[in-house]
Amino acid sequence: MVAHAIRVHGDPVLRQATFEVTEFDAALTRLADEMLETMYKAPGVGLAANQIGIQKRVFVWDVGDGPGVAVNPVLSDHAGEWSYDEGCLSVPGLFWPIVRPGQVHLRAQDLDGQRYELDGNEILARVFLHEVDHLHGKLLIDRLDAGTKREALAELRNRDLELR
Repeated sequence: MVAHAIRVHGDPVLRQATFEVTEFDAALTRLADEMLETMYKAPGVGLAANQIGIQKRVFVWDVGDGPGVAVNPVLSDHAGEWSYDEGCLSVPGLFWPIVRPGQVHLRAQDLDGQRYELDGNEILARVFLHEVDHLHGKLLIDRLDAGTKREALAELRNRDLELR
C-alpha cells in the first residue's frame, strides 16, 4: 500500500463532483486501503477519494470504532443540530465551529457492491456529512459565514505565499 498526498485548498479537483462507482474490483479495494493509510498518516478521521485526486464517490472513516468505507453514499433523515470545531485535511490546521445535523442516515455500498445502511450520531454524522460534501465538490470553508470565509481565505493565501 501507499499513502497519497492530500490535495489542499486551491486544487481544482476538490471543487469537482465525483462520479458513481460502477466497478467493484480489486482496484477499488486497493483504493480504499490506500485511502485509509493516507487518512491515518495525516492523521484524520475521514477522507474522500477526491482529496487524493480520485474522482470516485468513495470515502473512508474511523472515529475510533474501526475503519469504514462508503461507496456511492446517500444521506437522509438529517435531524437535530450540533455545533463542533470542525477541521479538514484539505484545509490543514484551521478549525471553525460549524453547526450540522447531529444525526444522519447513511445508505451506501461496501467494497463488494452490497448495499448497507448505518445511522450516524454527532461525530460520526459529522464525518458522513463532511465527506459527502467533498464528494459534491464542497469544502468546509463553504459552510462559513461571509466574514469568517474572507478571513479563512486570507489566511490560506498568506500560507500559500509563505510556501513560495
